[in-house]
Amino acid sequence: MIQLKNVTLRRSAKVLLDAASVTLNPGEKVGLVGRNGAGKSTLFALFNGTLHEDGGDFSMPKQWRLAQVSQNMPETEESATDFVLGGDTRLAELRATLHAAELAEDGMAMAHAHVDLADAGEHDAVPRAQSLILGLGFRTTELDQPVNSFSGGWRMRLQLARALMCPSDLLILDEPTNHLDLDALVWLEAWLKRYVGTMIVISHDREFLDAVTDVTLHIEHAKLNRYGGNYSSFETLRVQQLELQQASFSKQQDKIAHLQKFIDRFKAKASKAKQAQSRVKALERMEKIAPVLADADFTFEFKEPVNLPNPMLAISDANLGYSVDGEEKIIVRQVNKSVLAGQRIGILGANGQGKSTLVKTIARSIKALSGELTEGKGLNIGYFAQQELDVLHPADNPLEHMIRLVKELGPTPGQSGREQDLRNFLGTFNFTGDMVKQSVGSMSGGEKARLVLAMIVWQRPNLLLLDEPTNHLDLATREALSMALNEFEGTVMLVSHDRALLRAVCDEFWLVGRGEIKPFDGDLDDYQRYLLEESKRLREEAKASDSHKDSQVQTSLSSPAVELAAKPVVHVNIASKQVNRTPEQKKEDAMQRQQKSALKKPLKKSIEQADQKMAQLEAQKLSLESKLASQLSPTEIAETGKLLKSVNVELEELEAQWLSWSEALEKLELETGSA
Repeated sequence: MIQLKNVTLRRSAKVLLDAASVTLNPGEKVGLVGRNGAGKSTLFALFNGTLHEDGGDFSMPKQWRLAQVSQNMPETEESATDFVLGGDTRLAELRATLHAAELAEDGMAMAHAHVDLADAGEHDAVPRAQSLILGLGFRTTELDQPVNSFSGGWRMRLQLARALMCPSDLLILDEPTNHLDLDALVWLEAWLKRYVGTMIVISHDREFLDAVTDVTLHIEHAKLNRYGGNYSSFETLRVQQLELQQASFSKQQDKIAHLQKFIDRFKAKASKAKQAQSRVKALERMEKIAPVLADADFTFEFKEPVNLPNPMLAISDANLGYSVDGEEKIIVRQVNKSVLAGQRIGILGANGQGKSTLVKTIARSIKALSGELTEGKGLNIGYFAQQELDVLHPADNPLEHMIRLVKELGPTPGQSGREQDLRNFLGTFNFTGDMVKQSVGSMSGGEKARLVLAMIVWQRPNLLLLDEPTNHLDLATREALSMALNEFEGTVMLVSHDRALLRAVCDEFWLVGRGEIKPFDGDLDDYQRYLLEESKRLREEAKASDSHKDSQVQTSLSSPAVELAAKPVVHVNIASKQVNRTPEQKKEDAMQRQQKSALKKPLKKSIEQADQKMAQLEAQKLSLESKLASQLSPTEIAETGKLLKSVNVELEELEAQWLSWSEALEKLELETGSA
């Protein structure tokens, strides 16, 4: 188990944990929550050994193996499969041991290394690695592509897969969902539910926490508080606790006031001095209950739009995509859609299907390849892009960003561009005091996201295009964003993997996939079922495609045309040998042909049986490969991998036998002159 006893942790002069104590039991799935800056990442540093306690005692079993996602962007020409495979540190160590034994020509050491490798899952390591990669949204064609060929977000997915590949007793995950779309998020939830070790996760996605955790650890006021249950249970218990604390505090304050009133009234009277003094001592002995000092919640609002054109925009017969080196790459075809005032549209679809392409086209970042986009008069777009944080100037501060925005756009109706007004405006987004002069490059991701939101709010848009706006927002800010969007009088188009935000804000959904955009008739639970059905459909298509190819090959090999084309050659060759043969020779030839013909029967039977058996093995192999690509537990992956290896070995042996029998039969047929 993991134990903290009166632990103190500091970052520079700031005390993040003060005499904190908690126990985490083996196998528990723990959600670590608290406001940004409360000390969550510092506590993670204690768990992984990069930071030591400043006071108290911290203990964790020494034999526990730790897995975590590296925050460094991988830079390597390794293939995606090899990179993820490298996460299995036990396997890497054993491979190095085997290599050393081979160099030393130590037979006993080599034998032990092979046994250890088998126990460590060497036989199914590649299928396990590829199952993780495919589960996180990669395509089969990308398994062998170099890591450096992927964008930053996809490389971070590979870092996550590498961490999941590592055999571990403790898995710590810091915001693992930030670079995932909804289908990959659903897959990750299922994988983590099957994880048998102890897990500690930091996340600002409440539905994700509800799905994968059974304990919540809350950091507040430099203390650690443990709650049984997931995040929703924690919220309920915490409210009850705060209500009880406030009620106890109020009751104690009434008692203190009553005692103090008696003391003040009678302390000067000799006849009551003794009673007054006893009440003074009672007050001194009383253990004071602290009042509930709730942190100020962050809230903001979108100003009322200056106008609301209706429709906001119309898309007619548009092909959406990109143009690379003059060559058009169409992602979505023949889009015919209208966006009306007041709509709240959630845009669903797997990564790479065209969600961001649609949003970028509407935001005027890219042009439609064909067709028309007609904007309503006075359309004013507020666009939060996935890479919006990258366009901020790291050396500039929030005030300088706002001054630049005012110069570019001019003061918006009802808002002046005076510096004090801009300071006041930034204060509503928690940029107070010296923070307005702090360089953006030194800010956290959440603070940068708040600055981007502030800049959007200032523009008073009537259409909000939000592409994954919550990636760097904590739970409190996500709640504030949800409330602000619900009160916004304009139109919202939202791409997000935060299901709580989608449920709270959107009342209709568009599905982007298979090269088209269409309404999705259902809610997010229906969409998760759709994702499972879509995954099944793709596996069946792949299976049918492979079966069709096998059928074509088999047909070409057994085609009557092929047989007829081969026979004349044999007959001509045999006929040429029949010239000028004596009756005795012909009789002897006939006897030899009969003997060889008798030999052909068992060969033909063996080949026929081998054909049937190979067909069964091919079907079994395809089924196992499809199974490996689905959601499996580590135990199921290992068992399926072992079975797949056995099937492959048997298939290879049978193919060798079939080839040998076929060559023998061909030789006999040539000699006997019949097919």
